[in-house]
Amino acid sequence: MSETATMAEGEAGAIGPGRLVLVVGPSGAGKDTLLRLAQAACADDHEVVFPRRVVTRASTADEDNIAVSQDDFRRAREHGDFAVHWEAHGHSYALPLEINDDIRAGRTVVVNVSRTVIGTLRQAYANVVVVAITAPPDVLAQRLAARARHSDGNIVDRLARSVDDASAIADVTILNAGSAEYHGRHLLRVIRNESWHE
Repeated sequence: MSETATMAEGEAGAIGPGRLVLVVGPSGAGKDTLLRLAQAACADDHEVVFPRRVVTRASTADEDNIAVSQDDFRRAREHGDFAVHWEAHGHSYALPLEINDDIRAGRTVVVNVSRTVIGTLRQAYANVVVVAITAPPDVLAQRLAARARHSDGNIVDRLARSVDDASAIADVTILNAGSAEYHGRHLLRVIRNESWHE
């Protein structure tokens, strides 16, 4: 599996003052579910932005991305339309360049990214918070099997995947094995920079 991360060129210094909240975790952890709950709770808060990722895979009810072809992705990348892009599981992913304007305006930008880009993003942005969403291995396996998305590829490979990088260490970890509403509130408190007590 090839995974690479590349930042847009021409950025000088760490981008701020807004916060970049990176949501990461293994397939089947429930990242999209918790993100949908948090986004719904922030619907009237214009200081929190949930940009859609650009992905070379069709959008689904569970994953609302901007679907593009590999050729269109390549053209956009070469044109400098992405803040960051990476390859994972046979697909290309990117965050739109507009997130930089939101962060410069002091907003909080919340995105689901690969753990492999955390180090790159920590260097490029002044205020990065990494939220790892995970679940026990048996729960992950059950969720992936139930999802049965062809583009997920080999479930065993996805469950065994790890990232050995100190910069990928999370600031907050949510063990998403109980109520999605409860864990969604935890994520929301992190997004709003509020304290959380179990």
